[in-house]
Amino acid sequence: MEFGHPQQHMQHDIVSGEQYRYALTNFRIAHEKVEEQRRQLEEQEKQVALLRARIATLEGGTGREAAVRSNQGGSSVDDFSIKNSASKLERLINRWAADIVRAPPAHMDHLRDLILSDLMQGEAPPMTTPATPMQVQNILRHAMSEAISEGIINCLIVTDSSEANIQLTRIHEHLFSKDPTVASVWRRQTFSAAVEACSPQLLTNIFSEQMPGLAELLCSNNATSAAAFLPVLEAGYQFSRMLHGSNSSAGGTIDAFYRSFIPEIGSGLYPRQIELIKRCLKSEGGEADRVGATIFPGLVKVNRGPMTPGGKQTENVQTVVRRAQVVCECALAAANTNGTPRNGTPLPG
Repeated sequence: MEFGHPQQHMQHDIVSGEQYRYALTNFRIAHEKVEEQRRQLEEQEKQVALLRARIATLEGGTGREAAVRSNQGGSSVDDFSIKNSASKLERLINRWAADIVRAPPAHMDHLRDLILSDLMQGEAPPMTTPATPMQVQNILRHAMSEAISEGIINCLIVTDSSEANIQLTRIHEHLFSKDPTVASVWRRQTFSAAVEACSPQLLTNIFSEQMPGLAELLCSNNATSAAAFLPVLEAGYQFSRMLHGSNSSAGGTIDAFYRSFIPEIGSGLYPRQIELIKRCLKSEGGEADRVGATIFPGLVKVNRGPMTPGGKQTENVQTVVRRAQVVCECALAAANTNGTPRNGTPLPG
């Protein structure tokens, strides 16, 4: 009786050979499937790495840079770069304008009227009120922002030849209208071989084309005034090169590109497009106010529009990614003693 119990217990632990072979076969099949899945994952990782390296090569970067960008999540490196570079450029523009106001190359009234004539292409109304340093400084910032926006950012500056840059800009527009992704890769490859810095002659030509009266005044005054705007324009070129030649557009969209915009003097204050740097007393009082001066350009991201059901391409989609920095008319007029232009409209700066 005492020896019967362990024998019965041992008999319960014993399985048949058929059950053992069945379990072993299932275990081997499961192990093979897991191993197959592991090999598939490894192959997928290799293919992803090859694709990242290929994309980085086409964009002029390195595989390591692409991997770093892919691990950064939703906030891309360009978002951070744009914010920092824009802040530095804005400070440079402000310092340049302040230096001119401290040692003006002409009477304040003449300087103000000359800049407004450039900005409005000779259609600026004559002013009867004396110009103030704050007004002139902000209008100077508008003038420099206009030159950088239209002369540099919105024109692909790749070489020291104005004619070649115009042709390259047209090529990009043509490519973008056909295939935005091809245009994106072409743009990044082109800017990977762009000049490191623009020649002083090219920068002077750009400034003269955008602000002919102001450029002539500064260049004819003395060498110091002529050379002072060159570092600002060069910083504008580096900002533009960062925008157009970056390996990853903000938001992860590789088929978009950036353009800048300048709200015109006297235009409406549209909240989606502008950011006021000073309080607007008129707006707070429920009155309509207008742009007095734009002290830094806004940025839009341009994407190709969606296809219609009929297979036609719609217009490009422009999304404001950085609002323009603006001073309103009432903030500028607050620095004025009294009076309005002869046509009775509020002083635009």
